[in-house]
Amino acid sequence: MSQSIDKAYEEAIASGLLPGVSLLAGDTDGNLLYSKSLGNASTKQGRDLPFAADTICGIASMSKLMTSVAALQCVEDGTLELDKDVRPLLPEMGKYGVITGFDESKNEAVFISDSTPITLRMLLSHTSGHEYDWLSSPLGKWRASCNEQPWMGPTIEDKSAVPLVFVPGTAFAYGVGHDWAGKLIQLASGMSLEDFMRARIWIPLGIDNDTSFWPKTKENMKDRTADLSTLVNGEPPAIDLSSFDLMNGATDCIGGGGLFASIKAFYTFLSAVARRSPKLLSSASYTELFRPQLDERCEQSLNDYIAQSPMHTNFLGLRIPSSIRKTWSFAGLIAKDRQEGRFERGTVMWAGATTTVWFIDHEAGICGTAFCQLLPPLHPPVLALHERFQRAVFEKAKKRTPQQ
Repeated sequence: MSQSIDKAYEEAIASGLLPGVSLLAGDTDGNLLYSKSLGNASTKQGRDLPFAADTICGIASMSKLMTSVAALQCVEDGTLELDKDVRPLLPEMGKYGVITGFDESKNEAVFISDSTPITLRMLLSHTSGHEYDWLSSPLGKWRASCNEQPWMGPTIEDKSAVPLVFVPGTAFAYGVGHDWAGKLIQLASGMSLEDFMRARIWIPLGIDNDTSFWPKTKENMKDRTADLSTLVNGEPPAIDLSSFDLMNGATDCIGGGGLFASIKAFYTFLSAVARRSPKLLSSASYTELFRPQLDERCEQSLNDYIAQSPMHTNFLGLRIPSSIRKTWSFAGLIAKDRQEGRFERGTVMWAGATTTVWFIDHEAGICGTAFCQLLPPLHPPVLALHERFQRAVFEKAKKRTPQQ
């Protein structure tokens, strides 16, 4: 297994498709099944930084899993509730109402007012009515009509106080719910999201020297932080994009996409979650984290959303066939059926725009993650490599499992 995966990634690096990568996978007994780093963490001229297990990377939307765990810790503490209206705590959230169209003749968005309660449960399961403005045509037009760029500005309010795209609780759209959830964690705890996660997740797991929202301000992290690279028109060779600010000027901790971590740190966290470590959550909270959160209507909305366009399918479908029904948990996307040779039913997965991925396969008893720092987001040829990695780990786990 290891040799074939090594070769596939080595060929991608040699072709210029991928500057470098780190891969880690293991079983829920705590055994490592695969660990490898290849290539470089920067294409910047004059910077020689081999990709390693301690290289600090922007994990983008893989931050959501950690924010969900932190939110459930607050629920356990009694400082937040899953089903209480949080609008009074976040007055900027949803203030525009629901966008229903765009009047091109007036260059104005059309809204209806809405005061439907928005709950933490909705925010963590993408049923709150929020959608990323860069993913939504109506919201993109609205931003342009305000002479604004999508997802810009220093604060969560600047980035995420956008019109809702549906009445809360009635559909699914991928959006900024975890950004607002991070804000709620700060309000509930009286701590920054960085300090809360350090105290409740990073220090208990021993990963506090490898995880932060602000790695370039940390003496022990800044020199290990990878640079972004990009593929012009999606074609090799990858070139330096170190000048690009992944967080678009954020000064707030962005719970939906702002974390940086090494692969060894994130895998330590992922493995703890997969093993349901009591260092993080109670058994009941893990059940809540992993269980499907969508009713029948919202589940259908999710599956329709993934099929909405090739972009949606690539960003959200994670190369899972359309024939396999999907649903959503606080942890991420759930495959409701098995995919032959890749995962068992109930596997949960998610990814980040920097073309990072993770998976937890409960039935096979494995978890894994792949790190690189490459744009365009979730570039299909690299996702195909990450799928091969997942398949190889799955195959190795199956060979280790005694046949019944």
